[in-house]
Amino acid sequence: MILATDRDKTGFHKAWPWWRCVLTGLILLALIMTAILSRHYLEGGSIAGCSGGSPCEQVLSSRWSMIAGVIPVSGLAMGVYLAMLVAGFCIGPAAEAPVRRLAWSVLLILAGSVAGSAVWFIIVQKWIIGDFCFHCMITHITGLLLTALIIWRAIKESDHPSANSSSKNQKRVSNRSSAAPERLIRPMTARVLTMGGLLLAGIMVILQSGFSPSSVYHDGESRGSMPVIDYHTAPVVGSPEAPYMVTLLYDYQCSHCQRIHFMLDEAIRRYSGKLAFVLCPTPLSSECNTYVRREVDAANPSCELAKIGLTVWKARPERFPAFENWMFSYESGNNWHPRSPEAARAKAIELVGQSDFDAAWADPWIETYLETSVQVFGQTIQNGMGAIPKLVFGSYWAIPEPRDADDLVYILQHSLGVPEP
Repeated sequence: MILATDRDKTGFHKAWPWWRCVLTGLILLALIMTAILSRHYLEGGSIAGCSGGSPCEQVLSSRWSMIAGVIPVSGLAMGVYLAMLVAGFCIGPAAEAPVRRLAWSVLLILAGSVAGSAVWFIIVQKWIIGDFCFHCMITHITGLLLTALIIWRAIKESDHPSANSSSKNQKRVSNRSSAAPERLIRPMTARVLTMGGLLLAGIMVILQSGFSPSSVYHDGESRGSMPVIDYHTAPVVGSPEAPYMVTLLYDYQCSHCQRIHFMLDEAIRRYSGKLAFVLCPTPLSSECNTYVRREVDAANPSCELAKIGLTVWKARPERFPAFENWMFSYESGNNWHPRSPEAARAKAIELVGQSDFDAAWADPWIETYLETSVQVFGQTIQNGMGAIPKLVFGSYWAIPEPRDADDLVYILQHSLGVPEP
């Protein structure tokens, strides 16, 4: 009984050495993560750490979450990891050598595509979107670890008789037992197969970069009535008398908001003054936004930054555009970074003066307008889509991703129903 148990354990360890257990575990982890992200894409809603316009949601609600604006990246990745899982079950000693060789070849190709894709999407998050998705980064790091493990093991695997080999095959192998074992995958072949996978990842990059995806990520219609905003007392880009008033929800910590900010004047110019944007700072912090769940960094300074901006408007409306431009301008280099509350307050006092700033800061209008902005935000949440910036016109809303003013005007007209000028 004991000998049989020991023999079973020995057989298990031969079939499932530590590296194969780790390999399968990493594949399962990546498969679960991509399944979660795919479900988020199909059903909406929020996932842990990805609600209320968090950096994670900014990534998942970007155009880079799809390939050519059609295929969800997470869905494609889930298929790749599922294929890896199947191939991983065919590399054990019980499989015939041709089957094992094919399985390792498939793993090498898929590993190359996974590594190339992981590097690409890390670059996209760092230098294009400016935000990181926690779930995505776990998947990317898992993919890179998988690639290293697969390449390392593939070139070490040698041909050997399987448990089901015929006696003739056993005899043939026995005759050459004194010779060095033959590798299943030669190092040069492993490199070629991995490069083939990298080529597939490159094709995906071309599809993402070369095809122009939709300029609006998501849109919809509010089910309830919007709060009433007095355009003559609210921050407005353009004239409060313009016939087409579009509400813009934004956060001073949002990189997407930074990009759209400098397109507003051009859109107004194209409408010959018939268009204006009502600016509604909408902090993505549970400190002052009840629609943001607490796992989205409740300690971030969005609420304080929004109040500082509204204080500048209340104290000296004519200085507010200068404050907005400064908040969204580049401090240095080619990457935009949000301003700190200390720097924003210092700039505000520089623009309006200490006494005017203190008087406006104590005005109850600040809190009231901030609550109104949050209520508009709440009315436009659908299936958990709480990302910003968000444009609202009447009961229609859209989460825009314009590349330029042409895209912004297109969104206004086709997603929000703003009449042509």
